[in-house]
Amino acid sequence: MSSTSVLARKWRPRNFSQLVGQEHVVRALSNALEQNRLHHAYLFTGTRGVGKTTIARIFAKSLNCKSGITATPCGECSACTEIDNGRFVDLIELDAASNTQVDNMRELLESALYAPSSGRFKVYIIDEVHMLSKSAFNAMLKTLEEPPEHVKFILATTDPQKIPVTVLSRCLQFNLKQLLPVLITEHLSYVLDQEKIPFELSAISLISRVAQGSMRDALSLLDQAIAFSAGKVEEGIVSSMLGVVDQSYLLELLEALGKHNGVEVLEISKNMSVRSIAFDAALQELATLLHRVALAQLVPLAIDVDEPERNRLLGIAQSFTAEELQLYYQIAIHGRDELTLAPDEFAGFTMTMLRMLAFSPTRGLARQPSDASPPVIGKSSKKIASSTNEDSLDSDGEHARVGITRPDSTENNTSVKNIGAVSVGLLDWEVLIDQLNIQGMAQQLAKNCTLEKFSDQRITLLLSQEQKHLQSNKIAIEKLQTCLSEYFVKPVKLKIVLGGNKLATPAVVEQQQKQLRQQQVSDAIERDTFVYEAKAELDATLLTESIKGID
Repeated sequence: MSSTSVLARKWRPRNFSQLVGQEHVVRALSNALEQNRLHHAYLFTGTRGVGKTTIARIFAKSLNCKSGITATPCGECSACTEIDNGRFVDLIELDAASNTQVDNMRELLESALYAPSSGRFKVYIIDEVHMLSKSAFNAMLKTLEEPPEHVKFILATTDPQKIPVTVLSRCLQFNLKQLLPVLITEHLSYVLDQEKIPFELSAISLISRVAQGSMRDALSLLDQAIAFSAGKVEEGIVSSMLGVVDQSYLLELLEALGKHNGVEVLEISKNMSVRSIAFDAALQELATLLHRVALAQLVPLAIDVDEPERNRLLGIAQSFTAEELQLYYQIAIHGRDELTLAPDEFAGFTMTMLRMLAFSPTRGLARQPSDASPPVIGKSSKKIASSTNEDSLDSDGEHARVGITRPDSTENNTSVKNIGAVSVGLLDWEVLIDQLNIQGMAQQLAKNCTLEKFSDQRITLLLSQEQKHLQSNKIAIEKLQTCLSEYFVKPVKLKIVLGGNKLATPAVVEQQQKQLRQQQVSDAIERDTFVYEAKAELDATLLTESIKGID
């Protein structure tokens, strides 16, 4: 027996109480056994290594134990020991992946007609049943429709979608879940304690994540780790064995992103390149880590208290908004997909990091803190300039500045972070509207206004006379005020006044742009050679009102 299979077999559960993480299935099967309400066919679905055939064998013991039909087989009688050792004549196991033909199924079903040799039931376990041919399924269907009393079918599959519905409808179906890493870690720790093998918890946690919900894979990897590390399971050795990325690099990257420090991000990336870390794997692990950080942010208890990096993850979670984590997760995934298109992996990886810096939803482009005063611009340019020493638009709109600071800002820090939720250094009212989460009448209200004044957390909007009916829509005003408060991360008081707008409102600009695009499309069609010739040859007239541009 190879060393990689020892633990997986030695620690294979022999009864329901030893199973990890499938309580919903165990409870249902135990109730059925205790109440003697048995079905003739069961279907266990789930990914590899989650316990499908293990549960099937335990269920076979429960049906045939000499003590009677029970949810707690004795494990000592001839039926139990023979099933554990794979020698019970009334337990027939078939691997459908290598026995797909109808002849195999007919031969198996013919034997089902005969009574059990020594057990209470003949139990047929068919693994990867979705691999059977259509004719083999049809042959099975006849027996499933009118099964002998002494026969029980237990089907297992990783792909239930490929099983005919006529077969599915005749089975009691149980979906086995992928095991959570924390459950796998607990079990591996127990196994190593029983085996008296020293280990680092971080190493076991790493194996648990790589196993991707499969206890069998986790035990096999643990066997390899024991052999690889000469008796002590350590994180560094396990990382090398699995070829996974050192988590410390990724944690440092996230911490640098949290500080919006582009120089540090690039330095860490260079160190990863020097150590020949596979950037494809790094982006995959980074996406996984971002998922864990998002969980830590939303539900801190989702990170186990025994997790070695728990405090660090919780600290990183505080450095980002929920929007940033969602965006970075998407960028990491897409960056990995695009890695093969990059000039080289390092360029692809660093561009992915730079993309995170550039498209941060609340911090804008990467900038270093500067003592230089922000640019001063007139209201005629429709821009809002950021500043930390002036906080209002003057009455005539000239040389106006707006100061918007986060609660955590200080007088000595004038970096872009201090302008709160403003995405870039300069931002006009039309751009701000696009970034607000508003719809319906609130959006119409915003689009038909221009920014008149912003002082002392009060925003005054000038509503065009043509849309004065919107001033009486209290719901729209309250909605817009709420969205502005959420955007600036502080309470904002909104005031709407009527007036003659000196500047074009976003609604007017939008209409002008639409008209311009329509004119450009019409002109292009008028100049089209085919249209010109058609008009001349057929004496046709072009209906310009029928021309519609495609946005």
